[in-house]
Amino acid sequence: MNLKIAIFYGSYRRDRKGMAYAQYLANAFREGGDIVDFVDAQAVNLPMLDRMYKEHDQGTAPDALQKVADIISGADGFVFVAGEYNWGVQPGLKNLTDHFLEEWFWRPAAIASYSAGPFAGVRAMMHWRAILGEMGMVVTSMPLALGAVHKAFDDTGAPVGESGERLIRNFPNFADDLRWWAEAGKAQRAKQDPPY
Repeated sequence: MNLKIAIFYGSYRRDRKGMAYAQYLANAFREGGDIVDFVDAQAVNLPMLDRMYKEHDQGTAPDALQKVADIISGADGFVFVAGEYNWGVQPGLKNLTDHFLEEWFWRPAAIASYSAGPFAGVRAMMHWRAILGEMGMVVTSMPLALGAVHKAFDDTGAPVGESGERLIRNFPNFADDLRWWAEAGKAQRAKQDPPY
């Protein structure tokens, strides 16, 4: 089954060490046969949340907001590439997600956390589990955590070193977990409308 996976990346920092990670994930899902939309919060550049997508009259939302809403609504599953800032979440990614609500409902989300240190962004990942669940997503139980992100990829974006090897080894289970839930949700939505 071809699944539509939307991948969200949220760093606004100049060096953006997590970008190689996000691009690796997008390529790996594509190589597995999935259709991937990649959403870079910095490139979308939404303002700080004032009005959610649903608060605009139909057809009047700004183009960038409408484009992301269409990606979210059309996806079978989501991947959040979540860096850790001071034991918490990246503000750029959080701001992007907060512009939407019902668009996320009844689909699974997987969290790919990262940091420069050895904890691999797991403290941010724990925050994201609560946030995404509150926003109507089923969060998969198999996270993908990458420490030493600045050492995990070579200049071509290929995984290298201990962190890169761990990423290659752990990605298949991470992807299969998301795909299982995405396929289940897609089948259920085809059979029955969500309860609300």
